[in-house]
Amino acid sequence: MGLTASLYTAGQSLELFSAGIQVAGQNVANANSPNYVRERLLVSTASPYQSGGLLFGTGAQADGIRQQIDKNLESQIHLANADVASANARVNGYAQLQLIVGELGENDLSTRLNEFLGAMNDVVNQPELPANRQLVVQEGELLANTIQSMRAQIDRARTSINSSLNELVVEANELIQQIADLNPQIVRMESAGLLNSDAGGLRTERLTALNRLAEIIPIRTVEQENGIVDVFSGNDYLVIQGSTNTLELTREEDRGVAVDQVRFAKTQHSMSVESGELMGAIEARDNILGGFVDQLDQYSRALVFDMNKIHSSGEGTVGYESTTSLYEINDTAAALNQAGLTYTPQHGSFDVKVYDKTTDTFKTTTIDIDLDGLGGNDTSLDDLQASLDAIGNLNASIDTTGRLTITADTGYDVRFSNDTSNTLAALGINTFFNGKDANEISVNSALVDNPNLLAAGAGGGPGDNSNAIRLANFMEQPLDSLGGFSLDEFYERVVTQVAEGASAESAIASGFTSFQASLLGQRQQISGVSLDEEAIRILEMQHGYTASARIISTLEELFNTLVNL
Repeated sequence: MGLTASLYTAGQSLELFSAGIQVAGQNVANANSPNYVRERLLVSTASPYQSGGLLFGTGAQADGIRQQIDKNLESQIHLANADVASANARVNGYAQLQLIVGELGENDLSTRLNEFLGAMNDVVNQPELPANRQLVVQEGELLANTIQSMRAQIDRARTSINSSLNELVVEANELIQQIADLNPQIVRMESAGLLNSDAGGLRTERLTALNRLAEIIPIRTVEQENGIVDVFSGNDYLVIQGSTNTLELTREEDRGVAVDQVRFAKTQHSMSVESGELMGAIEARDNILGGFVDQLDQYSRALVFDMNKIHSSGEGTVGYESTTSLYEINDTAAALNQAGLTYTPQHGSFDVKVYDKTTDTFKTTTIDIDLDGLGGNDTSLDDLQASLDAIGNLNASIDTTGRLTITADTGYDVRFSNDTSNTLAALGINTFFNGKDANEISVNSALVDNPNLLAAGAGGGPGDNSNAIRLANFMEQPLDSLGGFSLDEFYERVVTQVAEGASAESAIASGFTSFQASLLGQRQQISGVSLDEEAIRILEMQHGYTASARIISTLEELFNTLVNL
């Protein structure tokens, strides 16, 4: 019985050391495989047997092959992956914005505003020169085109990010399904945990999917005893007991751009997580780039309305034979300050001058704009049209789109001044700029066709620069519509905020990346493959295998001795 038991023990040892070499070889082969988790052969002492008054050992036995993994550490890595991916998406958003802003170029917005101001100062100095008026119009067009171009580039960048959002959702759904498919395969291969061994290849494949999914959307995992992993994100599940809750997109318009919002398909809950590449892309699209759109629109509206308020109270060297308001009103019977205009009029008045070209004389009529909210008789567009139409040698009408047209009789033209109600600027009459935001801003086509309409004066002839002085001063004055900043100060502040935001976000991304690297370093120590350690382990197994073989050889000699007795 003794020799036979020894032979059995030695045979078990050969199998054990052979399995150990096979596991080490698997580790060496996958040393450079991404997300590979080092495997380890679990060994325990075999049960002894009794012979007479003695208990003899039966060697060692292999209990299973397990991956060397710290599940708590993996959970931390998943969160770190989400933080890094989110921060990097925001960094990329700032990088795109800084390229668009381009404040170091010769065609940046600050330069264009200064060129526009310079051209206006030329009119202040020599208002009688038509070339100076032409230059103001040209520089105004360049300024408006620069603003429009910036807005168009930002819209394209937001659309591009939105496209990447779609791709991320598709990838996330594929990963969710992959994890759901791998779960039952792992359960079957591991016999629901009864084998005490890990399905290493399948588990590594699942871990790779989890790591990538964690970059796209923050996840939390719970592994069941049978090997299934349930996956959650925020308060919603992604994979649970074979059921999947994928992501879907709903389209809406935001600041003139079609954007997609993410929600969970089965629960219909909006995605409300705070990290992950998806959320970082949404923040870059809506907050970083979209926030700049809001500021650029605010800048554009201030430039348009505040300049138009001054321009509409001045006169060019010629008047209008006919002019139509730039902005429409849907309800022409509504009070002007409640008619839905982008720019709101106020209680006041303005003067209308009907100029007789034959006699070189004019007649001035004051138009009162009653918007005090008292008496139920506030001025509507219908009221304004009637008042203007009552002026001699002048006709006023409202077209089907809600625009007001003012036409002088043959031999006459019409001019405007002293508008304390901002009605002309709000309607878009005798204005320099047109547009409601950065996407629409342009120079009034009437001035493009005839720069002599530039309202540089107040009726004092070609040498009158009184209104040009006001226009030039306006560009450097604090504006209530910009929070007390001038145009240049406001934009400089915006550019500074962009630079500071980019710097801060880069620092945050760097911090997250460093923390992630620290966690990955810990993971490498626990789950990574060290070729030196595996070489030592193989050498140990080789020596053990050799020793076991020698025992078997010795036992063979002993058996031969017994046989030959």
